[in-house]
Amino acid sequence: MAQNIYDDPDFFAGYSRLPRQVLGHDGAPEWPTLRAMLPDLAGRRVLDLGCGFGWFARWARAEGAASVLGIDLSENMIARARRDTSDPAVRYAIADLELLDLPPGGFDLAYSSLALHYVADFARLAGVVHRALTPGSAFVFSIEHPIFMAAPGARWQADGDGRRIWPVRRYAVEGERRSDWLAPDVLKHHRTLATTLNGLIGAGFVIRRVAEFAPTAAQITAEAALEEELDRPMMLMVAAWR
Repeated sequence: MAQNIYDDPDFFAGYSRLPRQVLGHDGAPEWPTLRAMLPDLAGRRVLDLGCGFGWFARWARAEGAASVLGIDLSENMIARARRDTSDPAVRYAIADLELLDLPPGGFDLAYSSLALHYVADFARLAGVVHRALTPGSAFVFSIEHPIFMAAPGARWQADGDGRRIWPVRRYAVEGERRSDWLAPDVLKHHRTLATTLNGLIGAGFVIRRVAEFAPTAAQITAEAALEEELDRPMMLMVAAWR
């Protein structure tokens, strides 16, 4: 079973104050890139893995999706999503992505935002998602970039010329990585970029597009702290087709 850190009261309180949870997609700087990787949603049955507060589920319906099923392990997340959603075509369910089972061909799009790095067995989940999608459907997701995860809690250091260096630790060693983020001992699962992409290919997906988040000049002007994302990618985004 995955670690359910989002039902820790202190963690959830801090998480709820993050800009992307207060503002939704407007507070997520990677959203324009991720949105561009999505197919037309009109008439699609959408699966949202790690749905959180339901921001994407509601957006998908506004874009014409026929229905959305949002899945999350956190009772707090699901309670908030249900509170903020008044649409009978959007359903939410509590489920562990590690143990998830889905009906074959039940969906026309699978989506996930910053949730799959909490899953230990990504290859298994990719197989479950592949079987749950109809032919020609897309699986679009973002995860914490493995380079970023390989430097948990790291602060940049200056080299002799004053340039910033991010200390990446044992990138090639996959497995559990624990860090202090909003709460101590948050568990994530580190995989190399190759392992993630090969897990999709092994499940039967065809990789269509890969993006590594880097802020635009306009985004840096609006939020100066984003400039450090030019030094190393924080998020990896992938679009794969069944």
